[in-house]
Amino acid sequence: MHLHSTTTGTGERRVGLIHGLGADGTTWQPLIERMLATGRYTVTTVDLRGHGRSDRSDSYTLADLATDVAENLPQGLDAMVGHSLGGSVLVRAVERLRPAHAIYLDPGFGLSLPTTGLAGRAFWALPALTLGVVGLRQARRSASQRAEYPESIRASMQEGQRRFDSTMAIGVFRDVAFHPVAIAPPAVPSTIVLSDESPAVLSDAMAADLEREGWDIRRIAGVHHDMQLEAPDRVFDVIADVL
Repeated sequence: MHLHSTTTGTGERRVGLIHGLGADGTTWQPLIERMLATGRYTVTTVDLRGHGRSDRSDSYTLADLATDVAENLPQGLDAMVGHSLGGSVLVRAVERLRPAHAIYLDPGFGLSLPTTGLAGRAFWALPALTLGVVGLRQARRSASQRAEYPESIRASMQEGQRRFDSTMAIGVFRDVAFHPVAIAPPAVPSTIVLSDESPAVLSDAMAADLEREGWDIRRIAGVHHDMQLEAPDRVFDVIADVL
């Protein structure tokens, strides 16, 4: 599927950005502004299928999303950055994209949702209800944090949600939950950046296992899941340090 993409900047360091569930390429703007201000970066964003200005689909598997990204982004960039769902997609496309470095911001590598036994069967018997409860709890925790964002960021997030095909949500959560990332060496040099809320998408135990396999694990203390919006300066510092 053809994805809407935008490229800005003329710097020699080329970076691609893949957004999370319910967002789109415009929600990277605070980070993009900091990158472009240096004059050193050329930045490309995409809207995943069912997000932003990309088309909707009848299928939203992680495999579909990864193939889209691999077919729409250039190979061999200096870095690819994926946030949340974008990290789940990037890790499945990275061998085809072959960036010099992959950077994962709170990636959805292993959701803290039950998938086995009685608890797993009960949870996924009525996923619209159970995931709705989980989402409501998260929304309540995030409300005060997001209220402090500049109006332009809040407007961008609201527009992203308006364009988002929410029918994909249950399937995406199921796909990520039932297909955690394998514990193995990274396909390319890779850095995982974790927030205080990271255990919801990547447990501390999994992070430790990945670190032993050669993944670079970093933490930004005192920030929430949407770290690129809440602390763009600190996220940019990590990207600049990696590159």
